[in-house]
Amino acid sequence: MIYHCNRLTLKTGVTQEQLDEALDSLRNQGRVIPSVRHFSVGRDHGGEYEWGAVFALDDLDGYWEYLIHPAHLHTDRIGLPLVDKFVSFDITDEPDPDMGARIAALHRRRYDGMPEIMKLVSGLGEYRGSAAPGKHAH
Repeated sequence: MIYHCNRLTLKTGVTQEQLDEALDSLRNQGRVIPSVRHFSVGRDHGGEYEWGAVFALDDLDGYWEYLIHPAHLHTDRIGLPLVDKFVSFDITDEPDPDMGARIAALHRRRYDGMPEIMKLVSGLGEYRGSAAPGKHAH
């Protein structure tokens, strides 16, 4: 099982309506992407971030399905322009020591094939984590 986690803080000036639309879109990902087994979207407590989301995925094939699913892409398009600070990370019980590199490779593949998503991600004030562009060599 892979738990894909996101933590974020919004830009100043984001309206309640924009926030609600982005959170609804994140929740929709959990409902409609077939590879998502469980999910949670809501307030982030205990750190410097305001909001968070966790999506449980069975394996790398399911992770790829999640990354390229239209529901996820919709969230990227409406949500990333609202975000100032973002971190994504993955927790897995998979014993493969190369799992982190394999997950990062999926993200690079998505960015390479979807330049508009790469542009949105590059526009964030801060982006940390295994999926952050420029963190791994191609």
